Amino acid sequence: MLKDAMGGYRGTAVEISRVISEHPDNAEAYYDRGNARSSCDDYDGAIADFTMALKIGLRFREAITAYGNRGIARVKSGDFEGAIQDFTEIIERKPNNKRLLCSAYKSRALVKEKMGNREGAAEDRKRSAEL
Repeated sequence: MLKDAMGGYRGTAVEISRVISEHPDNAEAYYDRGNARSSCDDYDGAIADFTMALKIGLRFREAITAYGNRGIARVKSGDFEGAIQDFTEIIERKPNNKRLLCSAYKSRALVKEKMGNREGAAEDRKRSAEL
């Protein structure tokens, strides 16, 4: 998530909403508002914004981050299946950044564990360790 040096998000959800109303095709604004909403525990709003940002189209790196942030928001909202889909999307896109890929495997393992899929969680942890 984007934070400035003081730890605050660049703009509030209200401020970013004004940008979106003026430029409804601005994927980065939806992405930024998703981050702001998530930081305020508005996970349903964040999920909707990340979804819209991905639908409109983000650059590769931002898309990877949006999938990860949406996955985290989905976990916090109780949508474990959706979270697994998001973390799987990151894995399938194979980012060159091994840290991101490792994080996707670890996050997916945690969700699988919460769902009672210990074998799947162990496999994801193994893949993460291999990286």
